[in-house]
Amino acid sequence: MKNERVGFAFCGSFCTHQKVLQAYLRLTQEYETVVPIVSEIASATDTRFGEAEAFMQTVTQAAGRAPICAIPEAEPIGPKKLLDILVIAPCTGNTLAKLANGITDSAVTLAAKAHLRNGRPVLLAIASNDALAANAENLGKLLVRKHYYFVPFGQDDPEGKPCSLVADMAKIPEAVAAALQGKQLQPMLLRT
Repeated sequence: MKNERVGFAFCGSFCTHQKVLQAYLRLTQEYETVVPIVSEIASATDTRFGEAEAFMQTVTQAAGRAPICAIPEAEPIGPKKLLDILVIAPCTGNTLAKLANGITDSAVTLAAKAHLRNGRPVLLAIASNDALAANAENLGKLLVRKHYYFVPFGQDDPEGKPCSLVADMAKIPEAVAAALQGKQLQPMLLRT
């Protein structure tokens, strides 16, 4: 098993959770330490895609530890240098906007802020219906910001949702390996 410490932060975009969970489970088999972080919304919201309690049980069992779900729990990530990389998947438009503008009002965004203080990589797997509209500016800000890497992404439904972008969640483990080496996995933009 690999010894790098991987933080894995889950946000909303509940329709992508099953694909994201598959990548998460793979990482828990490849890395000795995976620290789960779950946004307050993702940890407590039942949706048509599944119940929060079942989701949290899966996340906990795979990593062998309870997820970080609150701001005070996320704060030590930076000072104690707990992670080598932080994955945020799915990274919603809301989280994208907060990261781009320095807003740290959730466990996930504070985990990112705390982790970035050590100059270590943050890997974003975007899933946003407005990434090519209201959030295009925020995506642009993060694409050029140091220490941010992206799981390759593309338009998931150009005709039905022309402003939507979704990462290829199956590429998360490969993108983690690249980001740990300071490299952006290529090609970053996928054809649909």
